[in-house]
Amino acid sequence: MSTIPASASPAPASPAKAWISAFRPRTLPLALASIMMGGFLAAAHGQFRGAVVGLAALTTILLQILSNLANDYGDSQNGADSVHREGPQRAVQSGAITPAQMKKGMVVFGVLSFLAGISLLWVALGLSGLWVFLSFLVLGLSAIWAAVNYTAGSKPYGYAGLGDLSVFIFFGLVGVCGTYYLQARELPLGVLLPAAALGCFATAVLNVNNIRDIRSDELAGKITIPVRLGPVRARRYHWLLLVLGLGAAIVYVALTYHSPWQWLFLLAAPLLLRNARAVWQRQDSMQLDPLLKQMALTTLVFTLLFGLGQVLG
Repeated sequence: MSTIPASASPAPASPAKAWISAFRPRTLPLALASIMMGGFLAAAHGQFRGAVVGLAALTTILLQILSNLANDYGDSQNGADSVHREGPQRAVQSGAITPAQMKKGMVVFGVLSFLAGISLLWVALGLSGLWVFLSFLVLGLSAIWAAVNYTAGSKPYGYAGLGDLSVFIFFGLVGVCGTYYLQARELPLGVLLPAAALGCFATAVLNVNNIRDIRSDELAGKITIPVRLGPVRARRYHWLLLVLGLGAAIVYVALTYHSPWQWLFLLAAPLLLRNARAVWQRQDSMQLDPLLKQMALTTLVFTLLFGLGQVLG
């Protein structure tokens, strides 16, 4: 699972603050959006299970922190966190946390993520459905691998421009569909549409980060999508992500329509338009930084409005 970036924050002044900063708390609500969506959709179909959603949320938080620590470590080792970087200084880059300490932190959160994931599967599936249990176990181990190897490891896939695909899969399809299935023990194909919508919006957050960091990423050999496309086409790609995400939600409601409440999510459309226009217009890298938080909050607003609309409908 690749990391979702946070906006700038002051350099930490103590070890405790350094670790909290390295956890990147601002990324955690966005990471939870897919769990919220899966919970809302299950509730709309009368399948909500609070214990499953709670454990899924805990597992997701731990995985996101693991991903953030691995991103901090990997970018410092591979040169993306350099003097050329436009975004906030990271913990290893600033010297607040040593590489060895960060690796230990990654091990701790890797183990915690695994234990939380096993607990989730046990509560959701129990002893029944061994093959389903094993399938989700493999998926969970894949999520841990993806969290670590986004920018760390010998061949970090984030440096090959695959971060967008990873975010779309884990923050969209896997998060939403997995949460829904573990509650309902079935997966209607239609659930893929809101899952894809959320995946597009989460990818848009990463895209803003990568547009901001084009220069430093290119110098470090981190070939993100914006580095491949260039700043103009990367901004067009941003528009495409937002249009596709909103379109997927519209198609889902059109196919399942039974109440006007289901269109509640359209109240988030002006926020998406505002973000798209600002990303297009702002050329200075640091002017893009606040748009990370704006896009993340817009995704949360969309998730809440969409979910409530399905439940109330």
